[in-house]
Amino acid sequence: MLTVTDQPIDTTALRRECALHTAGALVIFEGVVRDFHQAQKVLRLEYEANPALAAAEYELIVQEASRMYPLLWTRCVHRVGSASPGETAVWLGVATAHRAQAFEACRFIIDQIKERLPVWKKEYYENGESGWINAP
Repeated sequence: MLTVTDQPIDTTALRRECALHTAGALVIFEGVVRDFHQAQKVLRLEYEANPALAAAEYELIVQEASRMYPLLWTRCVHRVGSASPGETAVWLGVATAHRAQAFEACRFIIDQIKERLPVWKKEYYENGESGWINAP
């Protein structure tokens, strides 16, 4: 399941949620807003997304991952709106029976999320400039 939210991501609640599942391995990825990018001080990011398309694409990604890895559970939350350095921008949890599969599946899913989800990121810099990151 994918949730797109304009509120800070509650990583503690998400960890509790995934603790309810029995699995031999749980891998959690947290993408955090950094304060420096390409030699510029970053003040904040702004994310935009199409939530319905993002959720549909996430389900396709999970289906693909399920054909490669024995997934027991996945959950993703992605921020939209303004996020400050240090805040979590994307949270992904992946559970499988064994650690190697969990690591591999988590990497596959987050790489696909970055490549395929209709989520756009704009950085705002200390010098007053801004720019879209990895925009098509």
